[in-house]
Amino acid sequence: MPSFDRPIRTIAASVLAMAAATLLTVSAPPLLAKAEATSPYTLGQTYGATLRMLRVDLGLEIIEKDPDASYILFRYRLLEDPKRVVDGAIELVELADRVKIVVKLHQLPESHERVLRDRLVKKLRDDYGEPPKRRAPEKQPEPPQPPDTAPGKPPPS
Repeated sequence: MPSFDRPIRTIAASVLAMAAATLLTVSAPPLLAKAEATSPYTLGQTYGATLRMLRVDLGLEIIEKDPDASYILFRYRLLEDPKRVVDGAIELVELADRVKIVVKLHQLPESHERVLRDRLVKKLRDDYGEPPKRRAPEKQPEPPQPPDTAPGKPPPS
């Protein structure tokens, strides 16, 4: 009598492998792309320019905005498919000498985020001109050494 044990195990292993691959594909979170840049302008200038770009220049709907938390949520309409609208966000993070800009459109390729980022950087330069030159942090002077312990001099006797 022939043994069907081996083919059944092979089929069972294949089915389990396919099920595992399907679960991993379905449960894996989507890649979250984002485009980042930095602004040498103040947080207020960067926030204002961002809001004007989205609402006035692009005519996008602002869903929510918070100048204190420095973010703007908006609805992004695709030029190639005007019926398709996706939610987007621009976050601003104030750093010591610059403002970090983070553009997120999770349902679209990163190229859309880069276009918005580049347009905002250009708008900042167009609206406010050359960024102000930042002063280098002041160097702390070294404390003077007492004359009797200065290097290269023998101690007084």
